[in-house]
Amino acid sequence: MVPRSAIATLALICSTALCGAPTIAAAETIVTGPRHADLLAFADSFDRAQLTQDRVALERMVDDGLIFIQSNGRRADKKAFIDGWTTPGDSYDPVRLTDRVVVRLGADAFMVSADAALSGTSGGKRFSSSFRFTDTFRRIAGEWRAVHIQVTRIPG
Repeated sequence: MVPRSAIATLALICSTALCGAPTIAAAETIVTGPRHADLLAFADSFDRAQLTQDRVALERMVDDGLIFIQSNGRRADKKAFIDGWTTPGDSYDPVRLTDRVVVRLGADAFMVSADAALSGTSGGKRFSSSFRFTDTFRRIAGEWRAVHIQVTRIPG
C-alpha cells in the first residue's frame, strides 16, 4: 500500500511540472505495481499535448496503428484522434481528472484511466463534457506510444 503522503507528493510534483500549460488537475492518482514516475510523466505530457493542440507532439506520441474507440462506440484511427484535438479555432479550459488509475501491464505497457471534466470552445460555441477515458501505451523502439484509446461519455 502506498502512503497517501507519497501520492500527494507525486501529485504536487506533477502539477508543478505543468505550470504554464493548461492545467490537468488530478484529485488522486492510484498507481498499481511498481511506482515509475516516467509513466505518470508521459501520461501528463500526452494530456498536455492534447490540451495545447500540439499536433507535432501528438504525431510522435500516437502510434500509427492507434485504435480509437469514440464515445459513440465507433472505431477511429490516429488521424481522427489528432484532428479532433487540433481543430483550428477550438480551445480548451483546464481539465479536471478524478479517479485516475495507472496500471503497469509489464515492462513495456501501461494504461491510464480517469474521469474527465472538459470544457472549452468548439466551432465558436462553449461546450462542457464529462467522460471516462482509458489510454493504453506501449514502449515501441524505446518510446512510449498511445496504441489504444477508449472514451465513454458520462451522462449529465
